[in-house]
Amino acid sequence: MAGQQNQDVNQLLKVRREKLQELQQNGKDPFQITKYDVSHHSQEIKDQFASLEDQEVTIAGRMMFKRVMGKASFCNIQDLQGSIQAYVARDDIGEDSYKDFKKYDVGDILGIRGKVFKTKTGEISVHAQEVLLLSKSLQILPEKYHGLTDTDIRYRQRYVDLIMNAEVKHTFIKRSKVLSAIRRYLDAQGFMEVETPMLVSNAGGAAARPFETHFNALNEDLKLRISLELYLKRLIVGGMERVYEIGRVFRNEGLDTRHNPEFTLMELYQAYTDYNGMMDLTEKLYRYVAQEVTGSQVLTYGEHTIDLSKPFERITMVDAVKKYAGVDFNEVHSTQEARKLADEHHVEYEDRHQKGDILSLFFEQFAEEHLIQPTFVMDHPIEISPLTKKKPDNPEYVERFEFFLNGWEMANAYSELNDPIDQRERFEAQEQAFAAGDEEANHTDEDFLNALSIGMPPTGGIGFGIDRMVMIMTDSMAIRDVLLFPTMKTLGGKDQ
Repeated sequence: MAGQQNQDVNQLLKVRREKLQELQQNGKDPFQITKYDVSHHSQEIKDQFASLEDQEVTIAGRMMFKRVMGKASFCNIQDLQGSIQAYVARDDIGEDSYKDFKKYDVGDILGIRGKVFKTKTGEISVHAQEVLLLSKSLQILPEKYHGLTDTDIRYRQRYVDLIMNAEVKHTFIKRSKVLSAIRRYLDAQGFMEVETPMLVSNAGGAAARPFETHFNALNEDLKLRISLELYLKRLIVGGMERVYEIGRVFRNEGLDTRHNPEFTLMELYQAYTDYNGMMDLTEKLYRYVAQEVTGSQVLTYGEHTIDLSKPFERITMVDAVKKYAGVDFNEVHSTQEARKLADEHHVEYEDRHQKGDILSLFFEQFAEEHLIQPTFVMDHPIEISPLTKKKPDNPEYVERFEFFLNGWEMANAYSELNDPIDQRERFEAQEQAFAAGDEEANHTDEDFLNALSIGMPPTGGIGFGIDRMVMIMTDSMAIRDVLLFPTMKTLGGKDQ
C-alpha cells in the first residue's frame, strides 16, 4: 500500500515538473518574473468592502483551492492576512490564459487583478480580469482536510506549517508584536537598545553550560554567550545609564517544553535604581505588552486565568518555602541542619550544596508550581546569586527576585553587585564550586572586575525570557510552538 502511495506521489510530482517545462518552452517561465505590485491583502478587502466594491485591486498569494466549472472557475488565494476567493472566467481573462489557469496546481503562487464584488451567497471575492502565475509549486502540500498534524514535521518544515495552519502564523505575528511592544515601552522610558558580543572568551552572567567553539584566525577557543549581563554592565560603567538588549543566548542543556538550547533573552540595566525599581518596571511592562498584543490585561493560559491588572504578589523565598513546604529557614542556622531537613522532606541535594542551595531546592520542589498568578519571589540566598548585592540587614541573602507566572520563572533581577572586592570573592567561590563539580558555575572575568574597579553606580538589572513571555501571550503549550525553527535532532546527516 505504502509503495503504491509513493508511486502515485512520484507521478504527481513528475506531472508538476512537466507542466513547468511546458510553460518554459512556451516562454511563460514563472521563475523569470521578478516582481508583482500588490495593492491589497485579503482581510483589507473584506474590511473595506463598502469602499472597494466594484473597484480594481491586485492580490497575490498561494492558491489553496480550485474548482473548475467549464468556462468559469473559483479559487482561493491565501496571503499574509488570510484568504479570499477569486472568480476566474474564460471570457474575462482570455482563452489562452484560462487554459493555463486550469492547469495550475494547489500550492502555486498567483497574482490576480480584478474587481471586488460579492457573490450570490454573500462571499466577498475578486472577479479576475488577469491571472498571472508568479511561482510554480513543484511539491505537494498536505491534504487540506487532514492538514499538517505531525508535530515533528511541523517543526522541521515550519514553512509548510505556516501555510497549512493559520493559527501558527497568527502566533508568530503576535510574537513580532510582543517584541515591538517591549521596544516601544523601553524606548519611551529612556532606554537605549544596544548589541553585545555572542562569541566570548568567558561565558558568564548565568548558571549554565556554554557551547564551545574554536576561532581559527586567532587560534583561540571561544564560547557562545549564555547571558547578556556582563557586557551590558560594562556599558553602565561607561555612563550609558539605561540600556537593554534583545538577543539570542545559547545554553548547552536539555530540550523540553520550556527549554531550547538557543533562545531569546532580553536584559536591561538601569543606573541609580535597585531591585524594587525592577519590580515596578516588570509590572508595568507586562501590563503594557499584554494590552498591546492581546487587548487585555487578563490572559487565558490553558486552564488558568492570569490577571496582570492587579498588583503582583511579593514574597520572600524563605516565606514561600514556609508557606508551601511548612519549613522555616529562618530557624535553620547551619548547612548540617538544612541537609537534615532535606533528608526528612526527600529533597535531593549534592555534597557541595550549602544551606542557601538547599533553601533554593526546597523552593523549586514545593513552591514553584503554586505560583500561577504574577508573583515576585524576593531575597534569594547568597550561595546561588554571585552577581547580586547583599541585603544590608541580612548578608546571607541578596537583593534579588525571580518573577513567576503559571508556575514558571519568567524573569530574574538583582540590585547589581558593584563592589569589585566582593565580586572577586564571589567569583573565587564560583571557581571552587566549579572545581567541586558544578559545571554551571561562573568563572572569574578579570576585565569585568576591572570595569567594576573603575566604578559602577548603584544599578538594577533584569533578564526576561522572551519565548516564555510569548508562550503566555499566545496560549502556546511548548516553547517549540513559539520558535520559528526550534532545535531538532538531525536526521540522516541533514537537518530535515
